[in-house]
Amino acid sequence: MLNTNAQLHSNLFDADALLAPTRDGFGKGVVEAGQKDERVVVLCADLAESTRAEWFQKEFPKRYVEIGVAEQNLAAVASGFANYGKIPFITSYAAFNPGRNNEQIRTTASLANLPVKVCGMHAGVSVGPDGATHQALEDIGLMRMQPNMVVIVPMDAEEARKATYAAAFNGKPTYLRFGREKSPVLTTAATPFEIGKGYTLWESESPHVAIIGCGTLLFEALKAARALEAQGVRTTVINMHTVKPLDTDLLYRTASAVHGIVTVEEHQAAGGLGSAVAEFLAEHRPVPMEMVAVRDRFGQSGTTVELYREYGLDQQAIEAAVLRVAKR
Repeated sequence: MLNTNAQLHSNLFDADALLAPTRDGFGKGVVEAGQKDERVVVLCADLAESTRAEWFQKEFPKRYVEIGVAEQNLAAVASGFANYGKIPFITSYAAFNPGRNNEQIRTTASLANLPVKVCGMHAGVSVGPDGATHQALEDIGLMRMQPNMVVIVPMDAEEARKATYAAAFNGKPTYLRFGREKSPVLTTAATPFEIGKGYTLWESESPHVAIIGCGTLLFEALKAARALEAQGVRTTVINMHTVKPLDTDLLYRTASAVHGIVTVEEHQAAGGLGSAVAEFLAEHRPVPMEMVAVRDRFGQSGTTVELYREYGLDQQAIEAAVLRVAKR
């Protein structure tokens, strides 16, 4: 059953009830942060409309900087701003930010532990027709491996708004991952959000398998959980929106209470949430585990539904992974 303590929409499984891309949550959240603190600035790499940076630009034109198609400069200039007391958000497609400017983020922001907020838009295969060159599937790994860097992958537009606002004031270099495709808005303004703290979305009585996910694929995970419960397979679904720092207390309690774990993410299996979970469990609480993720492949053009099916990321793939873990 749904976890009512999470304050989710009552029409959770109506995919057409409310749809919005998580990038919209960024646009709203960064404006709210700018209203709260005049130190907040936004820098963009010639993609203001696509990244929703234009919403901040219209509200605070004197605090918006257009860098142009130069993502390396985007990171370096932002670090200079941060070094002098500003709170800079840098925006571009995730394939280029942090894909193209990884070294500049590493050297000028993470190494110096400066509060640069790296916003990677259009991440994952759900970008669809844009194809492999624009479908970032390695970005979580790139950012997670950098010391000092916080990594957040919001599940919907409302959580993206909260995550953006929270990141503005966490005092750390932070990577925020957003999507272009419209996805169901599952959470409400009352749903709790805290960086580094996951929470339960769904829980059957005495769950046998835990599904731990991040990003918009959590909607597929919830559909899988409901279908599995109808088959007598008991699960719990956890939103682990912060990939780093991982909520290891919640992870340890969950692993101690279930038979096995399935992780779900729109990213390579290597380096992402699944890797982070596996690394912790291997040392502290080993349990049977599977990862629903992209398996060492680049993306390709197609619709979101087609690509989720092709890369084994949809509801059916999650159900199959749960059943395999349950039988171990």
